[in-house]
Amino acid sequence: MSHPPTLHSPLKVAVVGTGYVGLGTAALLAYFGHQVVGLDIDQDKVAMLRRGELPIYEPGLGELMAVCGDRLRWTDDYASAIPDADVIFICVGTPPLPGGQPDLRYLAAAAQDVARNLNGKMQVVVNKSTVPVGTGDWVTRIIEEHAPDYKAHQYNVVSNPEFLREGTALFDSLYPDRLVLGGNNEHGVARLLELYAPLIEQDFEAPAHVPRPAGYTRPEVVATSLSSAEMIKYAANAFLALKISFANEIAGLCERVDADIEEVVRGIGSDTRIGRQFLSAGAGWGGSCFGKDTSALISTGEEYGYDMPILRAAVTINLRQRQLIVAKLQKHLHRLQGKRVAVLGMAFKPNTDDLRDAPAHDTIARLNELGATVVAHDPVAMERARREWGHLKYVEAESAGAALVGADAVILMTEWKQYAELDWNEAVKTMRQPVVIDARNVLRGGLPGGTLERIGRRGQSQPQPQSGPALHLKPEATK
Repeated sequence: MSHPPTLHSPLKVAVVGTGYVGLGTAALLAYFGHQVVGLDIDQDKVAMLRRGELPIYEPGLGELMAVCGDRLRWTDDYASAIPDADVIFICVGTPPLPGGQPDLRYLAAAAQDVARNLNGKMQVVVNKSTVPVGTGDWVTRIIEEHAPDYKAHQYNVVSNPEFLREGTALFDSLYPDRLVLGGNNEHGVARLLELYAPLIEQDFEAPAHVPRPAGYTRPEVVATSLSSAEMIKYAANAFLALKISFANEIAGLCERVDADIEEVVRGIGSDTRIGRQFLSAGAGWGGSCFGKDTSALISTGEEYGYDMPILRAAVTINLRQRQLIVAKLQKHLHRLQGKRVAVLGMAFKPNTDDLRDAPAHDTIARLNELGATVVAHDPVAMERARREWGHLKYVEAESAGAALVGADAVILMTEWKQYAELDWNEAVKTMRQPVVIDARNVLRGGLPGGTLERIGRRGQSQPQPQSGPALHLKPEATK
């Protein structure tokens, strides 16, 4: 079993919010040896965490929390968490409003409750939620207004954005590319450098289930202003969204000129100035970050009379990509009224149960509108879907194979490893019509006796000679 480093001066930390970011932050800092209390106003979530249960699915997180022991506790009471804390992280949600701007109500409420419970010593309030440029200054004003006996430089606000990928959050937390710390004075940033010393120096013993990658040394520390740190987070996510939309736009042209998007992105991604990551054609991006953050940047530009046409185009292409999936289905089935369609994958990506802005949601909704009967399956997200997707009409399947039985078509929406390893040549024999729409370009090879439609790649509807398993997982699909 791995053990945390022995710190010369462990700090007391409070983490407000127990979502994907808050839970990961709390577990990471407790693993490093700090005394951490996680706070959430949802008493049911706090009760779950006290029982050792997780309200989210994230591989390896439960094991890391178990190692932390009594260095990690949970509460719903600000008064028991904030006064003694040296560092307070705010990790609450900032969901998008209809106009694209982030909803900052939860952040404002958390900042006010934190401020009311500050105790007079030097404390650092860290904003880890994704927020518009200028929010750090706004949080500073909230603290000035609500903190008892406020004095300048007594409480410092720092922006420390996260760059985690759900499904690999522990790896990204322990071995990050960079650590961004934004503050308007040196005191807050200095405290964060002390807090993150084990991470920066990489002198902790790596957890057995998340080993340190070969060749990894240490993260780059980017110390900057509050505004620049906030812009770095938005700009990074917007650029990654652009890469996905670019790959999808090129994929559409590949289909028309008989080129293969997989070969094209391999060729251009080999250029180190471009890189291969996030050049993946498919159903488009989803999740809690790309759509929200890109829309927020566009909205911020509008506030200053500054148009951002490249980002607008990225959003348009992403929406078009979701419509393309059903259009490919219609090409083969024509009318969908009364047809049975299997949807494999509900989470927006594999190794998470996060359903926020998942492309599968829009696909199922469109199939409902067109009169199709939908049978859906996901290895981990179906329970969450029962709570969050009650407005959609679909039948749950107990397995991927069961979903295909009697189906007129199947759409592979999430690149779960289980789906790629399915014996598709046998599975399609149980279908009424063996039409497979691979919306993530996971499957390789031909599909004897069936029709395989992919994104930016030539479909295969005729039997092909096989020298092994007909379909298998492409290596980059697990990244």
